[in-house]
Amino acid sequence: MSIGFFRQALNALQKQSRRRTPHRVNQWFKWLSPGLSVKRWLLISIGGVLLASLGLAIWIKLTPIFWALELVRGFLGRITEIIPNYISGPLVLLCGLLLLLWGQTRTVGSITEVLRPDSDEELVDVLLAHRRLYRGPKIVVIGGGTGLSTLLRGLKRYSANITAIVTVADDGGSSGRLRREFGVLPPGDIRNCLAALADEEKLLTELFQYRFQVGDGLTGHSFGNLFLTAMSEITGDLERAVAASSKVLAIRGQVLPATLSDVRLWAELADGRRIEGESKITAAGGNIVKIGCLPVNPPALPAAIKAIQEADYIIMGPGSLYTSVIPNLLVPEIADAITASAAPCIYVCNIMTQPGETQGFSVADHIRAIDAACSGRRLFNAVLVHKKSPSERALIRYAQQNSHPVFLDREDVTKLGRRIVLANVMHEDDTGCVRHDPQKLAKVLLRWYSSASRQIRLGWGDGVMGCRRALRGFP
Repeated sequence: MSIGFFRQALNALQKQSRRRTPHRVNQWFKWLSPGLSVKRWLLISIGGVLLASLGLAIWIKLTPIFWALELVRGFLGRITEIIPNYISGPLVLLCGLLLLLWGQTRTVGSITEVLRPDSDEELVDVLLAHRRLYRGPKIVVIGGGTGLSTLLRGLKRYSANITAIVTVADDGGSSGRLRREFGVLPPGDIRNCLAALADEEKLLTELFQYRFQVGDGLTGHSFGNLFLTAMSEITGDLERAVAASSKVLAIRGQVLPATLSDVRLWAELADGRRIEGESKITAAGGNIVKIGCLPVNPPALPAAIKAIQEADYIIMGPGSLYTSVIPNLLVPEIADAITASAAPCIYVCNIMTQPGETQGFSVADHIRAIDAACSGRRLFNAVLVHKKSPSERALIRYAQQNSHPVFLDREDVTKLGRRIVLANVMHEDDTGCVRHDPQKLAKVLLRWYSSASRQIRLGWGDGVMGCRRALRGFP
């Protein structure tokens, strides 16, 4: 019985070894992938060993080296007398290569255990992913609210060169309380973006979104808001606080407030009312005809302007039209930088209308509102619209809240000089709640960017006008 047991164990080990061998060989060959910057340093290291050996030989006048070579030559001569050189040569070569491969594998394994002790991912896979992400396009995303963080979750899989420019006009909930009590800029939207760009997104999101249920003065506050407020007090302002937090959380990309000014939104409604305060505008339930901010023309964060100037791709939205997207454009320097940029720019339209902001709005109405906020300038080349209607259950649920799918009026959008990108980018959960799907949305946006960039490279011209001409005929 014991012999049978050992046979079974031996067979199991052999099967496991056979399964692992192709995987290990595949992992070894990955180290030879182009752009990993490993082969060149390995060759330089080998060259260094050879030069060091040569220098030592010259220094000691070759005497020990000579006798060592004679000893090796004699030893090899005896071996070839016993085993022919056409057998012994390849055998010794194979042994040397196996020892080299084994040593390098164990070295990499030891480094991996130190750098990533709790990760099952191979170091070579980490390096390849790092190279791919940091060679991705420079993407600037402008907006706020949950829509922006949803988009960032998808984009971070394609590029680490992401800059999220976030509105700081929020004055409701935990952010509003901290704004009034501590005099800090509202951290809510920035908190969501930091969590979305973090590697450990699930755990960090749960931590940052955790709201205290009890405690004098803590009830209703989220941990992330308190964290950023404390960092602002320590570092001196929100920009430094976000930069320090980004390093602590090891996020991919950067998150920047649109301005460091204490911005307060106001809106004029169709019934003549003037509402001040971001949270009160939506709650007023009217039709917005004009929106602005106090102070007028707040200065932009210089880092945000630089990011737009260096961007390969600019994305606006998704998110609440008047309280998430447009507030960023009320900072004149940001709108000016987008206008001057030659990068392709696209607006992601919401799937559903929002009561108190965009009730009854079509896609063209969204575009007109953005154009009006920017004094008639056309900042983006195309608009991304979801293709399919939500389920009947979702339509009933949203209709009870006076929310409906955003209607695509093709002719009006075309007259406004925008191209329409139709795609299925929606996720609907079991309760009928409709949201943009992060992965589908990012995939469509990157595919459009690749095609737009290819059109521009075909020679339509240089600068902004060349970009506009290239995209004018782009689907």
